[in-house]
Amino acid sequence: MSFKTPAELQYTKSHEWIKIEGDQATVGISDYAQDQLGDVVYVELPEVGAEYEAGAAFGAVESVKAASDLYLPVAGEIIEVNEPVVSSPELLNSDPYGAGWLVKIKVAEGVGALMSAEAYTKYVDEIKH
Repeated sequence: MSFKTPAELQYTKSHEWIKIEGDQATVGISDYAQDQLGDVVYVELPEVGAEYEAGAAFGAVESVKAASDLYLPVAGEIIEVNEPVVSSPELLNSDPYGAGWLVKIKVAEGVGALMSAEAYTKYVDEIKH
């Protein structure tokens, strides 16, 4: 099965995606991540105003198969939380790059280790085999 990896996004080895626009960014989990999790039944997200270092756990996702921490791809302050995904966790499965986004952040200085869509696709292919 091939997974969607929109080219305009960047990705992490922990399967989060990020779309950076100026000093703000939107973060979610990749199509591959939601597929590996299975049916998502619970999403825990941080409070607006919380600040995190790059790579820090900012929340968690639970599915019928597993629980997994969510990691922030870059350092920043949470400026918006996607409340609909908390009340309807299945949005992560049905639309991980759209309605299933998780948080919006104000990006701190310095960007973490991010991969292009092409590099991420290659990474996923390597770990699947």
